[in-house]
Amino acid sequence: MPSPKKRLDNKGFFASVSDGFSMFSNAMHRSVNGLLGYENLEVINPEGGKDDAEEEAQKGRWRQEDRDSYWKMMQKYIGADVTSMVTLPVVIFEPMTMLQKMAELMEYCYLLDQADQCEDPYMRMVYSASWAISVYYAYQRTWKPFNPILGETYEMANHHGISFLAEQVSHHPPMSAGHSENEHFAYDCTSKLKTKFLGNSVDVYPVGRTRVTLKRDGVVLELVPPLTKVNNLIFGRTWVDSPGEMIMTNLTTGDKVVLYFQPCGWFGAGRYEVDGYVYDANEEPKILMTGKWNESMSYQPCDADGEPLPGTELKEVWHLADTPKNDKFQYTHFAHKINSFDTAPKKLLASDSRLRPDRFSLEMGDLSKAGAEKSSLEERQRAEKKNREAHGVKFSPKWFDLTEEVTTTPWGELEVYQFNGKYAEHRAAIDETDDIEVEDVKNKEFNPWQCSDLSAA
Repeated sequence: MPSPKKRLDNKGFFASVSDGFSMFSNAMHRSVNGLLGYENLEVINPEGGKDDAEEEAQKGRWRQEDRDSYWKMMQKYIGADVTSMVTLPVVIFEPMTMLQKMAELMEYCYLLDQADQCEDPYMRMVYSASWAISVYYAYQRTWKPFNPILGETYEMANHHGISFLAEQVSHHPPMSAGHSENEHFAYDCTSKLKTKFLGNSVDVYPVGRTRVTLKRDGVVLELVPPLTKVNNLIFGRTWVDSPGEMIMTNLTTGDKVVLYFQPCGWFGAGRYEVDGYVYDANEEPKILMTGKWNESMSYQPCDADGEPLPGTELKEVWHLADTPKNDKFQYTHFAHKINSFDTAPKKLLASDSRLRPDRFSLEMGDLSKAGAEKSSLEERQRAEKKNREAHGVKFSPKWFDLTEEVTTTPWGELEVYQFNGKYAEHRAAIDETDDIEVEDVKNKEFNPWQCSDLSAA
């Protein structure tokens, strides 16, 4: 089986013309003027620096004096998993929760519709893998989403005919479950992020299971993404990279896609580039794929050695949609829709992320209120936990059930939650009601508390 990485090293079809820049790294560190004559090269300084920090401060809310204070607090956590053990300042957040971040994977869900309708089994994998790649443009944002409150939910409707629901099913460890569906596919995900704080960077390990069922033929696809590295977290210009392999496997036929995300080198060499193949069940390459996760993906039939077939040409399968110019949150148009009540279903659940007062305050630009509201929600969550424990009550999610299945991921074991169907019954009952009262959802109180009053327990 040809290795995408090996082909890159051997200067094959996907050879990178930027490799030669690495020999100049020390010189360029001393003088950026040495780049004169090379246009559109992004200078990434792995060591950070004062100039990078000042540039970052001008772009956003994160001042260097804030970073210095944060660094003093965080030094003791080097090497630890800081997913939920540290209270983070609201200044580093974006006005979105991790549940909403899960929903961003649905922006280009039409690719899954095309995969379901595709007769060619290998092109089916091309469409599906391109869908998995498409979300990485959104993942390059350097602001952190809010951690969901236990029992918090996020619903989305009015987008390509899909329904989407996510719920925070565990607080320690933090775990989320999501389900989305339309006439062509069903998406199911259990997510448990694991982090490793390395001082000026954080490695984020996606300990999760993502499965897509294409309904026409009952094909089941499973996705294993690469880890994500947040670089220059405290000093320097923060940037995100996801080096490594993404593997999507057709559990029904044994076909799979292996795509290699090139790590970012000096001067941005290799950044964004993704290359790989669609393989049959015998691990023979059938289609090569290449592109940049922040721009587009293309494909071309290939021979057993991974070389393009004569008489064929690269064809684009996915292209990034237009994005807002100079958006203060670096959001896509779809990301703004995720926060909008226009994509909310009727009679929105009171536990929905849109209703979080800290998230909304941050969106409105009131950092002081956002910080106070965040602290209030976290204190309320701790109080509810003590209340449950005092009454011997165990938290139970509403819309997802914990199964007996434990799956192995590259980064650890994972308990699997499944959509229990109760939400579909809940939504059907609302939709069948003719006299639905129009509610002002913007003034609806955020209420994810499932066990707040246990006095009678």
